Amino acid sequence: MAQRSIREFDCKQFLAQYASQKPSGFALSSKQVLVDAETDWNALKKSHPWLLKEKLVVKPDQLFGKRGKHHLVRLNASFDDCRAFVSGRLGKEIEVGKARGTLTHFLIEPFVPHDEEYYLAFRTLNDADEILFSLRGGVDVEANWENVISLRVPILRSLQENALSEKLLSSVPSERRGPLASFIASLYRAFADLDFAYLEFNPLAWSKNGPELLDAVARLDDTAAFQHVEDWKTISFPTPFGRTMKKEEAFIASLDAKTGASLKLTVLNPEGSVWLLVAGGGASVIYTDTVADMGFGDQLGNYGEYSGDPNEELTYLYAKTVLQLVTRSPAKKKSVIIGGGIANFTDVAKTFKGIVRALTEDAEAIRKAHVKLFVRRGGPNYPEGLKRMKETGETLKIPIEVYGPEMHMTSVVPKAIDWVRS
Repeated sequence: MAQRSIREFDCKQFLAQYASQKPSGFALSSKQVLVDAETDWNALKKSHPWLLKEKLVVKPDQLFGKRGKHHLVRLNASFDDCRAFVSGRLGKEIEVGKARGTLTHFLIEPFVPHDEEYYLAFRTLNDADEILFSLRGGVDVEANWENVISLRVPILRSLQENALSEKLLSSVPSERRGPLASFIASLYRAFADLDFAYLEFNPLAWSKNGPELLDAVARLDDTAAFQHVEDWKTISFPTPFGRTMKKEEAFIASLDAKTGASLKLTVLNPEGSVWLLVAGGGASVIYTDTVADMGFGDQLGNYGEYSGDPNEELTYLYAKTVLQLVTRSPAKKKSVIIGGGIANFTDVAKTFKGIVRALTEDAEAIRKAHVKLFVRRGGPNYPEGLKRMKETGETLKIPIEVYGPEMHMTSVVPKAIDWVRS
């Protein structure tokens, strides 16, 4: 499963929308705004009049934690306070742990006075979901991790509120136990329905109105994207804090933004010897894991996918970008896995036509770089596509091995590794 981090703003908006559309059992305000260098503050206060009526919280929203410990949170603030706080930090470079990056986005939302701070998280494991809870939430939760209690929810089983009360919330004051159990159970249903892979609230606060979700960390299960085309279209997937996009990654991201297909690229090791040109998000995860399981993860050049039936031009541009990265790698030998599962609707012959075009244009560089291609694919028109790939390799004098669905999807991985080792 590929987990993709999202902003706190998008997480809360997503949950608020869910709560407003279904009898969810929990309420979450949609009073959040995300501001950056392009924000028109005068227009902002007109479109969100609550900003002038309520006390506020402002903090960076860039996929890093410990914002309070880094003095990057302003509490109980006015709108003007928030504006001054942002203007004094926007564009500034800071260091968080081992990451160094620039502050570009800030979240503003209502300030919630509260009495207690709990810790709550949901995460997906191989054979179950897990709910984590602690009475000691807040900035020091990691120092008190021994106080975190967990409850597993096996696959295809429903969560029972009495299990929450008895196993997770037994130390919570009795008058809060029932409302908290109902709130957490409802939130878990949202976690499952919306295909979150990880969802954390630290703190989950107790106010005069009951449970309140304050700081949030969230990751979505990317393999479920096809089920949430409409839900996710307003959600952004920013790069991790401190990581600058390489020009190739930015180019592919620009293509992805203009199409209904999916084009993703992350450069892991520019000097790598094993590279992926993979169809499908699920397949990209499987190939990546297999390369790592075979002890070759540090030699994996990239992670990415093309899927959703991209047209020939998009596939050509994607393949050309990956191949240029491959040929620039200084590794003595390189292998490219052109893989995928058995497609449901992607025309294999059509997408391979785009790859063939890229191979033809860069054939000389590919030969000089000692690259061998390992192809495994199935799906609509796959015999024609495989035939075209094999003929292309022979014509261009590029070493190539071609396999169809008769071979297990990952069986080409040891072949690709053996080639660069030889």
